[in-house]
Amino acid sequence: MVDAFCATWKLVESENFDDYMKALGVGFATRQSTFKNTEISFKLGEEFDETTADDRNCKSTVSLEGDKLVHVQKWDGKETTFVREIKDGKMVMVRFCLK
Repeated sequence: MVDAFCATWKLVESENFDDYMKALGVGFATRQSTFKNTEISFKLGEEFDETTADDRNCKSTVSLEGDKLVHVQKWDGKETTFVREIKDGKMVMVRFCLK
């Protein structure tokens, strides 16, 4: 199943992302501007340093849980979990949670 995720993916749609950015404390001007392209490379299950599109420096881990890719970011005592899966040849965010 891991081979299905090994590719370059392009974001084509984003639902509720503005609310997520508000919850992170990202200001209005930054939320309304175009975000830069980001790229991450990682080994499953190994922690790596990640700088997000809104310039947070995180310790991140990506793992495969069944047919889902689980991406955990930790920074400043906070944590976000993104769960993605492949549907109809597209990578889809099925859930995200900010703690």
